[in-house]
Amino acid sequence: MASVVKIYALFLGSALLMFGGGLQGLLLSVRGAEEGFSLPALGLIGTGWSVGFVAGSIAVPMIVRKVGHIRAFSVMAAIGTITILLNLLWINDIGWIMMRALSGFCFAGAAMIVESWLNEVSDNKSRGTIFSIYVTINLGASTLGQIAMSVTGTAGYLPFVIGAISFICAVLPTSLTSSPQPRPLASAKLDLPLLIKTSPVAAVAAFCCGMANGSFGTLAPVYGYEQGLDASGIALLFAIAAIAGAVGQIPFGRLSDKIDRRQVMIGLASAAAVVGLLVVLINPGQGWLMYVLFALYGLAANPLYPIAVAHANDFAREGNFAKIAGGMLLILGLGLAIGPLIASVLMSTIAPMALFMVTAVFHVVVAIFAFLRMRVRKSVDAADRAPFQPMANDTPESVAMDPRAESDPEEDDIIVRHEPAVPDELIETPDAGSHVQDRPV
Repeated sequence: MASVVKIYALFLGSALLMFGGGLQGLLLSVRGAEEGFSLPALGLIGTGWSVGFVAGSIAVPMIVRKVGHIRAFSVMAAIGTITILLNLLWINDIGWIMMRALSGFCFAGAAMIVESWLNEVSDNKSRGTIFSIYVTINLGASTLGQIAMSVTGTAGYLPFVIGAISFICAVLPTSLTSSPQPRPLASAKLDLPLLIKTSPVAAVAAFCCGMANGSFGTLAPVYGYEQGLDASGIALLFAIAAIAGAVGQIPFGRLSDKIDRRQVMIGLASAAAVVGLLVVLINPGQGWLMYVLFALYGLAANPLYPIAVAHANDFAREGNFAKIAGGMLLILGLGLAIGPLIASVLMSTIAPMALFMVTAVFHVVVAIFAFLRMRVRKSVDAADRAPFQPMANDTPESVAMDPRAESDPEEDDIIVRHEPAVPDELIETPDAGSHVQDRPV
């Protein structure tokens, strides 16, 4: 029972973290536009987040080794809370870029520590279930945070304070635990040559997804603002895209388990490019058509990266999943950092809908490159593939939680946990009334 309480307390901590992150990310884009920040400055705010997140993924494990998980997590949550409050007190584009980078650093560290705890209480039998629940909670909480902006609005202090409360409350589950601290945090193995040799398609897709998703995530709220939507309309617009993307992961992922994953990637990338071009050509403005196009964009664009990871893993040698996924994270982060800057410059020089020119171009690149690679290399038989797993915002610790990392050897940087206390309540047995299966969902 104590293990179950610990797991669900950590789920709560992660949900609070993602709720605040979803609210803050959307709020800064819209409020920055209202304050008259230039489009390049708004793009740099998104770039700052990505740079900080990547830096945190690399540096935080070293901090944890020195001071321990609980102290490090408390520091991350406290600094994250301070940064969002400073966003309120210091309304300045340069200040927000700096604070956003620091926020990304702290968010990466806090998320890694929560994931480390979850990894500690899971084993090979329960890891798939715990991982799937964790991804679902993260996606749901982040979307709720975005929707919350429709209630709080963007003016005044309320949305910043709500975000700060959410961040600081996330520290409670880990601070109140009486269990021993988890093992050291995992570090991503940065083996880019291995990734490129294993799957050039996955490497290209990771960069292009970073460019498109980083541009969309940072500047789509600005596009909505320029189209005359209020805070409620922008929050709903973003939530629809996020929900459609989350829903799309399962059917498209399962489809990629049955046919060549590159065919699915070509279809999704082409669909996302077409939707982007429709936004450019139609310029729908306010109304139902904009919401439909954003939903279709999220449905097509969001599952691309998880399927690319699955494709890379199909060709990886046993024990290399962590190295492959770590390289994917690095390339994705590079795209996430560059994309908003390029898109913001084009939006300021051409028009707001130039955002979707950027997303369309990089999705076309994915579709063309995947098509060309299909002519060079055959796919792995469906029976020999690891099942698709849905993914949310990833850190090296969430890579370690992924059931596909179970076979990675202990000498890799990603640590495989063995025989921790596993809560029986999370494993379905004939006598237990649990509705949670002991396999990935």
